Amino acid sequence: MKLQRHGAIACLALTAVLGLSACGSDNNEPTGTSASGSAAAVDCGKGTLNAQGSSAQKNAMAEWIKAYQQKCAGTTINYEPTGSGAGIQAFIAGTADFAGSDSALKPEEQPQADAKCAGGQALNLPMVIGPVAIVYNVSGADNLQFSPATLAKIFAGKVTKWDDAAIKADNPDAKLPSTAIQAVHRSDESGTTDNFTKYLSKTAESDWTFSNAKAWKAPGGVGAAKSDGVAAKVKSTDGTISYVEWSYAENGGLKMAKVKNGAGEFTELTGESAGKTIAGAKFEGQGNDLKMSIDYNTTEAGAYPIVLATYEIVCSKGLAADKLPLVKGLLSHAASAEGQQELVELGYAPLPETVRAKVETAVKSLS
Repeated sequence: MKLQRHGAIACLALTAVLGLSACGSDNNEPTGTSASGSAAAVDCGKGTLNAQGSSAQKNAMAEWIKAYQQKCAGTTINYEPTGSGAGIQAFIAGTADFAGSDSALKPEEQPQADAKCAGGQALNLPMVIGPVAIVYNVSGADNLQFSPATLAKIFAGKVTKWDDAAIKADNPDAKLPSTAIQAVHRSDESGTTDNFTKYLSKTAESDWTFSNAKAWKAPGGVGAAKSDGVAAKVKSTDGTISYVEWSYAENGGLKMAKVKNGAGEFTELTGESAGKTIAGAKFEGQGNDLKMSIDYNTTEAGAYPIVLATYEIVCSKGLAADKLPLVKGLLSHAASAEGQQELVELGYAPLPETVRAKVETAVKSLS
């Protein structure tokens, strides 16, 4: 199975890159298991939990919820993939017990989110690593590759035909038709858009003048709702190009382009190449706030540069007494080595062990 293969590569890549196990603890026993390998008891809450946000993590969250509910009878957990922006607003409004977001809280959002956490703060906890694929559907054209400048020109509406000189320069051997380009972007507020536009603003500043945001700012193009809408639009429409999480590109059987990194290499998206960029990420937050900064200009040989960390936004303190056990139970499972291992068949890369351990500690501290 392709996803399983890529997931296994992701684990091996992170192990090789970081010198640590990305797929289990030092003794190769998954967190939450006994020495005999049997599953340990999970802290189970009762009642209903409502969360929403990032569609990039929808498949991961569905897997975690299924596993947790199988272990914990009497729980109902709802996760609605409404998009990162909607998820954060729901958390601020108090209608979501936690939010999924492909971007950490922005400075203007942090105090609003903190206000919902009596005696505490809203934490950014990276829970899923999701490489972002550049996907395309162009009749007769295969194995395409793009530099950051060319991508910026396409999505800014400066390059409008597939046989444009900029695309030809990146793909001298490709058969490129004169078909009009339909650059597909997210129509809803999306952390994937925020990460992709941040990548463009960091790597092609002269060609991308729209900064970065969850809402698409560039003129033109075609909008599609949520990650599955983007994937469906590209799959069904000739002449399209877009950005979407690796899991959606894989599940949709979409063509994925190589992307030029800071070392000047056109790199294929694999677990190994994404893992090399993940290894260079740094923490920006303080204490248990684990906001990460990714180097999109990485010069690491063989690194695929467009990756995102998708977060859970959750209160460090102030959770309602009936919600706390459910939030801690579900997120503890997600942050465990076992929970991360469940992602490898879904087109995600597991958290590096150093990051996973920090997230697990932060979840345990919730009160």
